[in-house]
Amino acid sequence: MKKYLYIAASLLVTITMQAQDRKMPKQGPAPSININKPETFTLENGLKVMVVENHKLPRVSFNLTLDNAPFAEGSKKGVTDLVSAMIGNATEKISKDKFNEEIDFLGANFNFNESGASASGLSRYSARILELLADGALNPLFTQADFDAERAKIIEGLKSDEKSASAIAGRVQNVLTFGKEHYNGEFTSEETLKNVTLQDVINHYNTYFVPGNAYLVVIGDVKTKDVKKKVEELFGADVWKKATAPNLTYNDPKDLQYSQINFVDVPNAVQSEISLINLSKLKMNDKDYFAAILANQILGGGGEGRLFLNLREKHGWTYGSYSNLGASKYISKFSSTASVRNTVTDSAVVEIFNELKKIRTDLVSAEDLKNAKAKYIGNFVMQIEKPATIARYALNIKTLGLPEDFYENYVRNINAVTPEDIRNAANKYFLANNTRVVIVGKAADVLPGLEAMSAKEKMPIFYFDKYGNKVEKPVVKKEIPAGVTAQSVIKKHVDAIGGEKALKAVKTLFVISKGTIQGQTLDMVSKTSNKGMSSTDVTMKGMSLMKQIIGDKTGYQTSQGQKKNIEGAELVKEKKEAVPFIELALLADKTIVLSGIEAVNGQDAYVIQVNTSKYFYDVKTGLRVAAENEAGEGDQKRKVMTTYADYVDVKGVKVPYKTTLDVGMPLEFITQDVKINEGVTDKDFE
Repeated sequence: MKKYLYIAASLLVTITMQAQDRKMPKQGPAPSININKPETFTLENGLKVMVVENHKLPRVSFNLTLDNAPFAEGSKKGVTDLVSAMIGNATEKISKDKFNEEIDFLGANFNFNESGASASGLSRYSARILELLADGALNPLFTQADFDAERAKIIEGLKSDEKSASAIAGRVQNVLTFGKEHYNGEFTSEETLKNVTLQDVINHYNTYFVPGNAYLVVIGDVKTKDVKKKVEELFGADVWKKATAPNLTYNDPKDLQYSQINFVDVPNAVQSEISLINLSKLKMNDKDYFAAILANQILGGGGEGRLFLNLREKHGWTYGSYSNLGASKYISKFSSTASVRNTVTDSAVVEIFNELKKIRTDLVSAEDLKNAKAKYIGNFVMQIEKPATIARYALNIKTLGLPEDFYENYVRNINAVTPEDIRNAANKYFLANNTRVVIVGKAADVLPGLEAMSAKEKMPIFYFDKYGNKVEKPVVKKEIPAGVTAQSVIKKHVDAIGGEKALKAVKTLFVISKGTIQGQTLDMVSKTSNKGMSSTDVTMKGMSLMKQIIGDKTGYQTSQGQKKNIEGAELVKEKKEAVPFIELALLADKTIVLSGIEAVNGQDAYVIQVNTSKYFYDVKTGLRVAAENEAGEGDQKRKVMTTYADYVDVKGVKVPYKTTLDVGMPLEFITQDVKINEGVTDKDFE
């Protein structure tokens, strides 16, 4: 068990370090902005083409975008996901392998999805790159085999998200904010995916992948006249028939009449996912757009935002807290978010509300406003040399109804914002009395404090399941049956996995497992000895990511090239847990406490408290189904939940073959092989 805690701690540190970027650009004189204007023309079928010649580098980029209105997919939600997954895999003329081989040969980058395609590469190959782009986008080969494979991948991804508090939070937030019938509120499920057929994919493509609302932006070392000739040949009306996608309309959802808390119980959650949400109708061509985005930057736009400075720097409750303000020609939302320890959930909500109210009532300081402007201007200037940025700007002007000089005046408009403008924008777009507070967390840990805060702030709590359906308040405290003790729970587990005699006969345990995180495969080799020694090594593509050794008299950890010795009381504690089956020691430990019954993966489990750790044992089977421990140090200390499943008998002893860590995202390890009393020597622990 301890090996998983160490992995979690290391990954938490790694993920956090990668997520932070807190450097502020220094403010200098306002730069002169000169953005090349595209030459434009429209084909007979309605395709709008924009070409920006840029001969500084021998490269070219093509970006095809379908600016269709959003729509709800209903009972077949997921059809657009499948179109995106299948388009560009192969064409009616070129097989998938040949298509990819030629892309590799050209050294080009391609991307296809249900609402467009893009490609970039050396300009000397521009004609062929555009040909492949057109072929992949306009002549996709949709086969049953490909359909079945891609649908299976999506379903597998959905299953892996089932226990993820962050995935559940993202889904429920949209369901409750927009409604299940709205295109922003519906969600893909295994059920809706199974309603989709190959013919649905083909019908969707034929209906929506049409030129009526399409734009092709070409930027790079090309000649407009050459591009025009090639585009007319590859995308003209003879090839891409004139048509316009349906334009469905939807009633905009409404904000709440009063602020309320919407709570979702996820018993395995080791931290709470908090979001304070209200709707946003901000558009980029609104007069207060620049004031609104600067207000968001000051509130929660990064490591220097007030939310971050409050919840992380001041209180140490989270790795980060941020806000996001949507700006679209369609309805979007404003949200303030944080992932915090269960025990401080109510306090974190109060502090987020405090920051919202402060920016709505008090004028921001000159220093805060100057820094926010510097950040935006610095990012803007760094991005305008990139072809992808120029393409996006050209497209925004056409699709969002922006003035032709919008980006030339960008810096000027940023600099013109005053503290009064910030306050006015905050009052308009950051609501304080009509806010939906969505909290996804462990009810047993969170609800007592949340209910006290709810009563004090006069903010009612409503309860929902992980799909946004209203439910009754979860039962967080269940009666322990008479006669059940901590020792009887441990004894039942020991008996369930083989019995005390069989477990004591296990001198060493050798486990080989595989896991995945963010699409990368991890290999883990774990060895333990009943002498209080263990070795764990996690590698990716043969390179060690993290390693922990608990030896006879010494111990150490290595991660990212750093080595830390384990000594003193910490080593003593590690050695107690560095055994094949910790329950053998717990049987004789009179200090352990049976603290209650909690749900784990929908089943009741007895909770055994051992110092700062908790072990969960299924009430019916006796098997250990989870463990909760602390990872990290100081302000970065967090709870880590590890769940166990799929127990398999190995030489008379049952071992879990599926282990899942919650490190902010599910990290699942599947055991490949288990060896008992073989393959382990004392040298493994040096």
